[in-house]
Amino acid sequence: MFGLLLAAVGCTMLTGCKKKIGMTTVQVPDSIRHYYPVIAGQDLDLIYDVTNTGDEPLIIRDIQPSCGCIVTMPESRMVLPEKTIRLKFKYQSAKNIGFVQHVIRIHGNIKPHGIAKLVFDVNVVPHADYTRDYEELYKEAVERNEMLKGLVDGEENEHGYYVDINKDSRSHEQYPWREEKEK
Repeated sequence: MFGLLLAAVGCTMLTGCKKKIGMTTVQVPDSIRHYYPVIAGQDLDLIYDVTNTGDEPLIIRDIQPSCGCIVTMPESRMVLPEKTIRLKFKYQSAKNIGFVQHVIRIHGNIKPHGIAKLVFDVNVVPHADYTRDYEELYKEAVERNEMLKGLVDGEENEHGYYVDINKDSRSHEQYPWREEKEK
């Protein structure tokens, strides 16, 4: 009987503290990136800083990469106002050749439509000798994973990126082909 009474009191106390979280704004420097070419089989490390510029906490509900070759590194999913979260991703180029463009969608309480898009492209070039199959690329990646070599020489996949001036992924229209038909 005492446990039931305690549960009822606890329930009313917890429901009285609810606050509805509204929409917020975010800022992502360099949300559209063009990376320098990588050799097929190399991994590309992607790091995006997402700043909550609104007055409400940012709650990230889901992160959806456009390809299974993009691995999301787990992080916190809540960002307080005026704070920044660093989102880390790893692009695995083993199954791609040529120009590739991918979008990472961040779903949350983000104005105006609940989505922030991170866009990147890269040219994946085959090895000069011949095109290796997946097993060979995997074996090379395992052999190449020498921690000491990366600490001394740096990693080949850390060359950086460049951006288009005055262009942001939030400026893209959702359905540009609809406007062309209406004209």
